[in-house]
Amino acid sequence: MTLPLSGLRVLDLSRVMSGPYCTSMLADLGAEVIKIEQPGTGDDSRFFGPYLKGESTYFMVLNRNKKSVTINMKSDQGRALIHDLAVQCDIVVENFRPGVATRLGVDYDALCSINPRLVYASISGFGQDSPLRDLPAFDLVIQAMGGLMSLTGPRGGPPTAVGESIADVATGMFAAFGIVSAIYEREKSGKGQHVDIAMLDSLLSMQLTGLARQLYFQDTPQPVGNRHPVTYPVDSFQTKTGQIVLVCFSDHAFAGLADLIGDPTLAKHPDYVDNAARNKNEVALRQIIQNWAETLDVQDAVNALVAAGIPAAPVWTLEQLTNSDHVAHRGLIQQGHHKTFGNVPVVGVPLKFSRSQTTQNPTIPTLGENTEQVLCDMLGISISELADLRAKKAI
Repeated sequence: MTLPLSGLRVLDLSRVMSGPYCTSMLADLGAEVIKIEQPGTGDDSRFFGPYLKGESTYFMVLNRNKKSVTINMKSDQGRALIHDLAVQCDIVVENFRPGVATRLGVDYDALCSINPRLVYASISGFGQDSPLRDLPAFDLVIQAMGGLMSLTGPRGGPPTAVGESIADVATGMFAAFGIVSAIYEREKSGKGQHVDIAMLDSLLSMQLTGLARQLYFQDTPQPVGNRHPVTYPVDSFQTKTGQIVLVCFSDHAFAGLADLIGDPTLAKHPDYVDNAARNKNEVALRQIIQNWAETLDVQDAVNALVAAGIPAAPVWTLEQLTNSDHVAHRGLIQQGHHKTFGNVPVVGVPLKFSRSQTTQNPTIPTLGENTEQVLCDMLGISISELADLRAKKAI
């Protein structure tokens, strides 16, 4: 079995999260990813907690299957090395603030002029040509400006961020999607191109329910807690032993719920006969369902709902998820290798192919671990030349 992206080589100039998440996806599928880091310090995320014996586990989960090469892009010799490497790569990924890559001399125009087949992806907060292009962009900034915070949290509560760096992750995924699309197009045209991905654009494009309301009805969404903003009852409820969610997505499903909780007449009651009525009388209906749920423990409630044809599930913690039979069966937690710690747990790529495989037993690079190997093998640099580059602080 082959790796789907085997044979592609990526020059990764990105750091922190959105870019490294993108390149980790490419690496998981077999691309050779050469991660360029600043000598002595490396990717900023090497200093993000939590730490395991001084090493950032945040960095470790984001940079599996990559080769760490330290090059000082601010030096003439370092810049020349980047150009030489770009000639032998298929893809470049960077997430500098717009204009920085140009100042460093590693922008799309500079690199595609020496490698016209290069697919060059630029990830930024607002895009390369936006009127907001110069604003600093972090995940929380994009969640705030992207509308997501305004519709997350309890009803009537303050704007609330999602509990993960969703803007970074989503943008990294869109970047990977754009890159493989451009690679496919290159097979027909023979030419590379520039792919411009903005975090704000990515987050906007994901909010489908909100956009359906805002764009077509000028109905600005507001936070409604765990319930669905349009369909009810789609919500969370407290049982004797924890929270569950249920999804009553149709009148038929609601009739099944009414039977289950012991009051079949609810389905024909004018207050609950259709979705509009159920939304209007949500408070009373929620209490009726809550009175039923709190008499059961989590698993009994879920089992009863599923047996009645109503999608339902327990609300799991991350601990419960990672220890679940599902994660074990799907092989999502793999055994990776770190030069300092030996075997470490790593989350694998969540894709299964019928004829291809994904990278197994990933490695996590220490800072500069692959510098000599990559520069010697790819560029033919001698040991004495390496020493000279180190003396000049180019690597």
